[in-house]
Amino acid sequence: MKVVIGMSGGVDSSVAAYLLKKEGHEVIGLFMRNWDASINNDIMGNPTLNNNICPQEQDYNDAKDVCDKLNIPLYRIDFVKEYWDYVFTYFLDELKKGRTPNPDIMCNKYIKFDLFIKEAKRLGAEAIATGHYARKEGKYLLRGIDDNKDQTYFLSQLDEKQLENVLFPIGNINKEEVRKIAKELKLSTALKKDSTGICFIGERNFKEFLKNYLPNTKGDIINIDTKEKVGEHIGLMYYTIGQRRGLDIGGTEEKLFVVGKNLKDNILYVAMGENNKYLYSDSCIVEDVNFNCELRPKECTAKFRYRQKDNDVSIKYLDNNELLVRYKDVKAVTPGQACVFYVGEKCIGGGIIKEVRKDDKKLWYLL
Repeated sequence: MKVVIGMSGGVDSSVAAYLLKKEGHEVIGLFMRNWDASINNDIMGNPTLNNNICPQEQDYNDAKDVCDKLNIPLYRIDFVKEYWDYVFTYFLDELKKGRTPNPDIMCNKYIKFDLFIKEAKRLGAEAIATGHYARKEGKYLLRGIDDNKDQTYFLSQLDEKQLENVLFPIGNINKEEVRKIAKELKLSTALKKDSTGICFIGERNFKEFLKNYLPNTKGDIINIDTKEKVGEHIGLMYYTIGQRRGLDIGGTEEKLFVVGKNLKDNILYVAMGENNKYLYSDSCIVEDVNFNCELRPKECTAKFRYRQKDNDVSIKYLDNNELLVRYKDVKAVTPGQACVFYVGEKCIGGGIIKEVRKDDKKLWYLL
């Protein structure tokens, strides 16, 4: 087939391209540039401003080097405006609500598996491919073989049509093997470290970075057990449920954890001890639900954050594309994060956590 693969300039897409060519496909590389620091006022918290070459151009050069070595053509496309409109605006809006968003999931939904697919079709693609650690079996999306790198969590908002003609060449191998192949081929990306930080933006000093776009309003940190003020937070958007580091509160016998937020009164709630009751819940309402296949189980497993272990859940189907998901005492279930459903190896979809509950009551200290 003629396959257009997303080339990021990293080792995963590099090896994925090689494997496609090895299988006999006609392979075309397509590089996406989705962030422009100067246009997007990305100044504070940006450690790359004084680099000789901006990270996106370095990534493009790395992708070009790999494509030249593999003898495949490379095209490039800019989605800077679209990324801002569909991904970054969502990210900021969720933070304003005091929630903890996952921009990588929306980036996959609106950019990598929507605009990218349309551009790939213009290049004559019969299928597209990416360097995600995931697998396909017929129409079903399966976890990647490498449990530590499985990325189906981030693909949970893709629908059946978006997954229709997608290949995941490295889903059947682990990261160690990917590195080994890249070294044997002497690819320039073989030892390149994995990208971290916000999708397509990269590593940033998060607190400083957000100051470019959102005002931070200081407020009280309250111990939810004693009702005492124990410190001052620098803005609710900088904290997430279950967070321990970065609270700048000393003098306590046990570690303090973030357990809740009061947006109206600008209060951050903390509790002492990693097994404090305020960290746990037993159900949640999930909104913006997406299923990528016909499966609609009443019982399955779910992850409430990336790399979390599977949790047994029961599902009640509600109106307005919402679900009531019940589980047995899970820690730090967080509004704004994704709840992703699995039936064995199959990732069948997911949604966004809207409301967290215990004993059928919304937790008053969570938004």
